[in-house]
Amino acid sequence: MKLVVPESAVKHRLDVFVTEEIGSVSRAFIGKLCDDGKILVNGSSVKNGYKLKVRDIIAIDYDFERLQQIPTIELPILYEDEDCIVLNKPEGVLTHSKGAFNPEGTVATFIAPRITGMDGDRAGIVHRLDRLTSGVLIAAKNRAALAWLQKQFSVRKVKKTYFAVVSGTLEQKEAIIDMPIERNPKNPKTFRVGSMGKPAVTKYKVAAEDHNKTLVQLTPETGRTHQLRVHLAQLGHPIVGDPFYGEVAADRMYLHAESLEITLPSRQRKTFVAPLPDSFRAILNS
Repeated sequence: MKLVVPESAVKHRLDVFVTEEIGSVSRAFIGKLCDDGKILVNGSSVKNGYKLKVRDIIAIDYDFERLQQIPTIELPILYEDEDCIVLNKPEGVLTHSKGAFNPEGTVATFIAPRITGMDGDRAGIVHRLDRLTSGVLIAAKNRAALAWLQKQFSVRKVKKTYFAVVSGTLEQKEAIIDMPIERNPKNPKTFRVGSMGKPAVTKYKVAAEDHNKTLVQLTPETGRTHQLRVHLAQLGHPIVGDPFYGEVAADRMYLHAESLEITLPSRQRKTFVAPLPDSFRAILNS
């Protein structure tokens, strides 16, 4: 595919122009094509933020007809107003795609029709839950709401409660885990406790137990990637079904975001609850 830049698009960003011309992909996907050398301007590789000049010739080495239409998915809604929407995200659903085009329904694609003034793969996403984690997740419908809600997270004014089923029984029934977390250089997709890491604090309390598994309530005071999973594994009690840090295979990863307390853009302080799945208690007795 070739595009010739008109005078009306001079000084526009390459990714913005191409996205508008094609109409079926995100800027993040165009950026990925640039990084892969699939988009050339006047025969040369460029970055996605390249500022266009009149009569630039853009050559795109990609067959957009290969792209599948993203399927429509339905997600349980716990709350919705003009500024935000709160969901009970099922286990197995991505919060958002990660750059390249992904023909899969996500939280981001579900909320997209409700959003104004934002675009891209992460439009409206305030925070994220891992694909394998279920539970409460809040998203914004406009830029002002997004900024307000993200500020709540950054200044730690949000209270989150999780439940997990872990391997074994914990000697201390209630404690605070204060261990810094860093990326694992041996496996960059994972994290580990390390002295060079960022501060990470998790409170836990045993809720129920049997002879080889324990249901724990978790309250993270920080929000590091994989924090709960890493902290529990470091204690020697990994989450059941965790493919990265766990030892016990299961039908899912047993981590659930049970509640979220936050101040909404309306300035109302609210707590949203996604009931613990029945499978969490059932596995204790299995």
